[in-house]
Amino acid sequence: MSKPTVLAFAGSLRAGSYNKKLVRIAAQGARNAGAHVTEIDLREFPMPIYDGDLEVSEGMPEHARRLRALFVENQGFLIASPEYNSGMSAALKNAIDWVSRPQPDVPPLIAFRNKVVALMSASPGALGGIRALPMVRQILSNVGAIVLPTQIAVGKAAEVFAVDGRLMDDKQRTSVEALGADLVNFLTRLNGA
Repeated sequence: MSKPTVLAFAGSLRAGSYNKKLVRIAAQGARNAGAHVTEIDLREFPMPIYDGDLEVSEGMPEHARRLRALFVENQGFLIASPEYNSGMSAALKNAIDWVSRPQPDVPPLIAFRNKVVALMSASPGALGGIRALPMVRQILSNVGAIVLPTQIAVGKAAEVFAVDGRLMDDKQRTSVEALGADLVNFLTRLNGA
């Protein structure tokens, strides 16, 4: 049987993003559990804010098509969402909006339908970005994804990550890696292994 495939990314564009550090740890947990993991940076997929008129006149932007292809190719997603003003980032929402657009001769929402998602967040605040995750969960569920009930929010992120990006607390690191492994285990069971 082939390895489960997982796409891992953060909904932040900032180079030093805590969420980019967090998703790398979960991605390692998924690899350790036997998945093939593709890590991407949304910064490498610059797209205009979704605009239906732009879509009609110019079609789907090249970076949106490339991102959509990655979503379609993978069975599961590890997503670390930052929290901006108690909600998800515009970059993450815009990526979902473009990737979800219908395409001729392709089943609707193929990039999301029956894909499995594990969510996490990190924030300098005490709540760890937890207020953004219900919004992300609702949107992904509405486009047909299966969102795992377990999620992780890492608070006081400026204090818990080492310079090299690892979580300094072993228990916390283990729980983030376990979230990546849980995604792989679910995908394995879902695909009948």
